[in-house]
Amino acid sequence: MSNSVLEEISHRRYNPLRDSWILVAAHRSKRPWQGQQEAVASETELPKYDPSCYLCPGNQRSQGHVNPKYDKLYIFVNDYSAVKEQQAEYVPEDDDALSSQLLKAESVKGTCYVIPFSPLHHLTLADMSMQDLVLLIKAWTGLYASHVSSSSPLAEIARTKAPLLLDGDCNNSLSKPSFQEYRYIQIFENKGAAMGCSNPHPHCQAWLTTSLPDELAIELKHLQKYRREHDGAHLLQDYARLETRKEERVVFQNDAFVAVCPWWAIWPFEILIVSKAHRRALIELDEHEMEQLAEMLGEITRRYDNLFETHFPYGERKLRTRTVTKGVVLKREKKKSGMGIHQAPLSGTREEIDASYFHMHFYPPLLRSATVRKFLVGYEMLAEPQRDITPEQAAARLRNCGGELYRRV
Repeated sequence: MSNSVLEEISHRRYNPLRDSWILVAAHRSKRPWQGQQEAVASETELPKYDPSCYLCPGNQRSQGHVNPKYDKLYIFVNDYSAVKEQQAEYVPEDDDALSSQLLKAESVKGTCYVIPFSPLHHLTLADMSMQDLVLLIKAWTGLYASHVSSSSPLAEIARTKAPLLLDGDCNNSLSKPSFQEYRYIQIFENKGAAMGCSNPHPHCQAWLTTSLPDELAIELKHLQKYRREHDGAHLLQDYARLETRKEERVVFQNDAFVAVCPWWAIWPFEILIVSKAHRRALIELDEHEMEQLAEMLGEITRRYDNLFETHFPYGERKLRTRTVTKGVVLKREKKKSGMGIHQAPLSGTREEIDASYFHMHFYPPLLRSATVRKFLVGYEMLAEPQRDITPEQAAARLRNCGGELYRRV
């Protein structure tokens, strides 16, 4: 069956990264829409500086800390971290066998960093210069390198890259934690009020934890499995080669990276950025590759904004439904993650580290316009994910959105 037929029929697609399936029903995009519509983003009207913003230079944050008058990006520990370095130890009290099987819990320690991209209150990734994007990538790299386990196969490389965090252009107030090693660092951005972002000042976050998060554990399991079953080949390297050959799902590519709307995409304009060469983590990128990644980030975020001529949201989202039955308000919510980096764990076995493959996910929610969003409800929550437009259609639309950022024209 040719791919052209798949444009017209309901079908399922397989995701080898997660060993999961998604239902594709392209014909559903023609149905009339009388549901919820979002307010058009107004970030174009944001000032360069907001005296009430907790992230702007020189301002006082909610717990009394005062930001330095930074002139580039800034890194600090989140005042409301989801995980903490110091906390009480957890010891299960119930020795009942069934409870130990079905009511499991484990302590997680860690720390959370906030990284405003620049002192400017309105400057998003799509607005940033190549120079500033490279600086951000170097800050990510230094942050990762400064927390790599001394027992990791990447430890020697990390020692050479950790000084990037101390670059004169990178303002930070960090010190390496000493209580124990972390297992993983998740770098991510929530963009836009529609995605639950608590502060409009463009920024990303980095959460370090003593556990390996589920999404990473699932991917790593299947990256290792593929490598064992294919004589050391890497799933994502093979996939990048396949997509660059076929081209139909490619949005943009350069010497080092390719961005595609993946075959198994769930979100309407979901993008996967993959390194063409096997790179386990940010610290293995050379100067040229960092510049290529910066170009990629600029290209993708500009195309997103140009698509519907709005500040295109992406990030962690609590999808809520609200119904009223006999005067009772019923609510439910489901979280989905957004733009982020997946790479080798900070500590792990040789097999885990060597099977890891640097890539980035973008999960934006917009579907038909700047005001119509994709929801994961009903069938998606109870059965399996479903999408309307095909990844091929989405990629074609994003390819046609290149060039100058719409708000600069």
